[in-house]
Amino acid sequence: MRKSLLALGLMAATTAPVMAADYSDGDIHKNDYKWLQFNLMGAFNELPGKSDHDYLEMEFGGRSGIFDLYGYVDIFNLTSDKSSDKYGKDKIFMKFAPRMSLDALTGKDLSFGPVQELYIASLIEWDGGSNGVNNQKIGLGSDVMVPWFGKVGVNLYATYEGSNKDWNGFHFATNWFKPFYFFENGSFISYQGYIDYQFGMDDDNKELNSSHGGAMFNGLYWHSDRFAVGYGLKGYKDVYGLKDGGWAGKTTGFGHYLAVTYKF
Repeated sequence: MRKSLLALGLMAATTAPVMAADYSDGDIHKNDYKWLQFNLMGAFNELPGKSDHDYLEMEFGGRSGIFDLYGYVDIFNLTSDKSSDKYGKDKIFMKFAPRMSLDALTGKDLSFGPVQELYIASLIEWDGGSNGVNNQKIGLGSDVMVPWFGKVGVNLYATYEGSNKDWNGFHFATNWFKPFYFFENGSFISYQGYIDYQFGMDDDNKELNSSHGGAMFNGLYWHSDRFAVGYGLKGYKDVYGLKDGGWAGKTTGFGHYLAVTYKF
């Protein structure tokens, strides 16, 4: 998720101030970190198609030198239940979002205003199907300080659809992780989520496609050092540029997610 966004919470869960990136001393590894967790997920009324299903998600991220990485691998229908909405469909979906820091690459502080760091950002989406999702996206990324939220990731990509072998529109993505209530034992509750919005897409077939669409995930999670439990409400509007009620079925509405997480 994309659902836990733990990387943004590593600093937000402390009292340390978030400073602009400064690699003028040549030490590009001073902000290195890494994390890995498994999320057991339940999805209800997920769109398109109002699908109910379970899946296991391996989610990871980190920083090493000039490279910043976030990604996950979803495995659907773990028990191969024939009654599952995912039975007989693609078993795996993967998303990888590597970014290359322009601040670390140039050794200069490129921050300005609320923008803390700039990146060349990329995004790869793939579901393993011969005619399924196979997207590559490239653009400009940033870390931006937002009041109350703290550090928020903001990226804008141009989209290349591998299945169609053509460029098709743009993708705006932002994500956040905000711990807002702390318990005496060190655990905390966070508001975390993301927005994915696509625009400028081909809509020649206006009965089936929209030129824009997206989704917003809003999650409340309890976190300890080793575990997390959460609920997310996801709002959709012509998600993936598929018109509501067209060949993809219902693409506008709300879905619900439950998550149990183990952190490595």
